[in-house]
Amino acid sequence: MSLAKDDPAIVANISLPPNDLYSDEPPLETDIHLRQMLLLITSLEWLWRDRRDFFASGNLTIYYSPRQLKSRDFRGPDFFVVLDTERRSRKSWTVWEEDGKYPNVVIEILSESTADQDRGIKKQIYQNTFRTPEYFWFDPDTLELAGFLLVGGVYQPLQPNAFNHLWSQQLNLFLGVQDQKLRYFSPTGELIPTPEEAAELAQQQAELAQQQAELERQQKEAALARLKELEERMSDRE
Repeated sequence: MSLAKDDPAIVANISLPPNDLYSDEPPLETDIHLRQMLLLITSLEWLWRDRRDFFASGNLTIYYSPRQLKSRDFRGPDFFVVLDTERRSRKSWTVWEEDGKYPNVVIEILSESTADQDRGIKKQIYQNTFRTPEYFWFDPDTLELAGFLLVGGVYQPLQPNAFNHLWSQQLNLFLGVQDQKLRYFSPTGELIPTPEEAAELAQQQAELAQQQAELERQQKEAALARLKELEERMSDRE
């Protein structure tokens, strides 16, 4: 997708602004929103830690049109993922400096003050301007989760599975609510851990393996002791 779809005739006559643009986003409204955004970023980056072909961020401005810069009529998503791009830090996502790439997935974290925009004007922008293949929103207060797949240029609602999880073709993951948070789940339904959860699980597994090894050692020593006792009894009878 290219910048030209914004308005080819107008964009052709507008010189593009500097490419080193800083993000210009307001702070997230609550600590809950901040932690939810970070949870989505860190879990995905841990899962894809060996991949270098994606960019995941949140509360970062997406610059897609010189006219947008003048009117300042749109701010960045709470969370988004761009695939088939270089994994590196950025000050913002500037479409005309990123081979015309827009997000493959956008997630908005609803709040009382932003819900109408997220369900309305932003959804229209993601559908009509960004052509983002998948759009989700999540309300951390009501736990409402909704998802949409772009079909023929129009968002169609995604249907949840038996666990109320929504499938993301772009991420090859499910999205679902657990412990009042939006989380990723594998195609077979396993929770995708955070780095901290993964480290804790690895520690638990190491401790369990150590306990199992100790139990096996004790059982072996007990078996040898019984064998020795039996041999001594047989020797006494002779």
